[in-house]
Amino acid sequence: MQRQFRRFELLLPTRFNSGLPVPDEAFADTLTELEQRFGAVSSESRTIAGQWRHEGQLYRDESVRIFADVPDTEENRQFFFAFKEVLKNRFQQIDIWMTTFPLDVI
Repeated sequence: MQRQFRRFELLLPTRFNSGLPVPDEAFADTLTELEQRFGAVSSESRTIAGQWRHEGQLYRDESVRIFADVPDTEENRQFFFAFKEVLKNRFQQIDIWMTTFPLDVI
């Protein structure tokens, strides 16, 4: 029987909203936490350029993509809802872009 999996993708900024660079430790801590909880995590080394607007203010950023493929359970979904708040604080962001979708693992 095939287990259902879900991918959670996070775009994490390389700079705080203030413009200061995010320390490498913030990324390392995030990867370590996900690997310890789920046994695996992946990230891309290239950055993704983006821009977005909040309350009339334009923000431009560069982000890295981190993703984890985990069993599709309510417990794991709730973990990521809570983890998003941790990341907003850690990366000093108004919001963190996090997406999720089901996976068919072959």
